[in-house]
Amino acid sequence: MKHTKLMAIVTLLLLGMSGAAAQSLGDYARAVRKDKAETSSTTRHYDNDNLPTTESLSVVGPAPEADANAGQKAATVDSSAAAADRQKMAKEWNEKIAQQKEKIVSLNHDLDLYQRELRLREAAVYSDSSTGALAIREAQYRTDIDAKKKAIDDARQQLDEMREQARKAGVAANELDKTSNKDDNKD
Repeated sequence: MKHTKLMAIVTLLLLGMSGAAAQSLGDYARAVRKDKAETSSTTRHYDNDNLPTTESLSVVGPAPEADANAGQKAATVDSSAAAADRQKMAKEWNEKIAQQKEKIVSLNHDLDLYQRELRLREAAVYSDSSTGALAIREAQYRTDIDAKKKAIDDARQQLDEMREQARKAGVAANELDKTSNKDDNKD
């Protein structure tokens, strides 16, 4: 018991002495900065220690044009040409999206017709006793309806992909078809 207490005291004394003798990181950095010889090179390295505070920084490059309006005129011509290109691209994407929407509407109409016809056939089954042929037709209508639903889902997926491609091509969302959300979820 006495031996462990003695070991603990010795350990604490040694740690205390090493901590007192240790130099802080800040002191060490200041000493290294003082001892560091000033290097002279062709390039200038700026850091927080040698950044000029009283001087203004200059921009190196070609002198500005004498006619500042010439640059503005070129910029307006470029921006108007870019705007015309964007409008043309937006118009093309709107046409593609409108065609895809028409396809979806047509598929929805066909699906509605198939579903109505199936309901009429089911009503006829109750009134007619020859159900064998009607059951075959009913199964065919159900597979046709499932195929139409899959075609509608595929067409909607293509429409979403077209919108994504238009967005990636740089067409803004507000330039695309304004009625995009009205006809999308129609069943």
